[in-house]
Amino acid sequence: MRLRILGASGGIGAGARTTSFLLGRDVLIDAGTGVGDLSLDELGAIDHVVLTHSHLDHVTALPFLLDAVGASRQRPVTVHAQAATLDVLKAHIFNNAVWPDFARIPSPERPFLRYEVFAAGQERVLGGCRVRSIPVTHVVPAVGFLFQGPNGSLAFSGDTASTEEFWKVLNSCPDLRHLIIETSFVDAEEEIARIARHFCPATVVAELRKLKRRPIIHITHLMPGEEKEILREIAHHDAGLEVHPLVPGTVIEF
Repeated sequence: MRLRILGASGGIGAGARTTSFLLGRDVLIDAGTGVGDLSLDELGAIDHVVLTHSHLDHVTALPFLLDAVGASRQRPVTVHAQAATLDVLKAHIFNNAVWPDFARIPSPERPFLRYEVFAAGQERVLGGCRVRSIPVTHVVPAVGFLFQGPNGSLAFSGDTASTEEFWKVLNSCPDLRHLIIETSFVDAEEEIARIARHFCPATVVAELRKLKRRPIIHITHLMPGEEKEILREIAHHDAGLEVHPLVPGTVIEF
């Protein structure tokens, strides 16, 4: 399997793009601002969008994607997410006030958009990859994912704070090759991170000690302008811990 990083920042500015990964050619993992760098042909090839949660930095490009290529496609784009996340999309984005209801446009029989509930704990096969949804702790209902490819597995925390179930699933995965985990704030902002249910270097290092596997660790969702300090502080807490900041254009194969 091939995961292409389109966006991996906690915000925008100075070239930063918010969370969006392309799995193969046709599965989009979250729909942050990084989606806008795809060509029209690449956008048109996306059949499935899998969402971790409803926050704007993870869904903002979805309306524009459908607007750009919906009419040129032969079938709707399917959005897979928890029921609570889909409810937010229906009520607050595709509501004919903020954006057209593409689940009924151009007609209820041939819409641009289709919703599919993907509950926490469920598994399904998308793009030839087995995907498991894992409940995590955030300020809105949220999940991480375990992607199981033919040559190994990759885990993605999504936006989260401490979540025992996430580590339980990862520790039971014998072929875990990569872990993408968020660290949004510097240690001086630990209280903000706690309230927002995100990690800072001190808390992410403590959580990583629960991991019994030894995958390659990629850090995502770093706030713009704080990337170097976050990585420096991670190294301060555990000098032997090797981590890699995730940036657009990175390709991870597993």
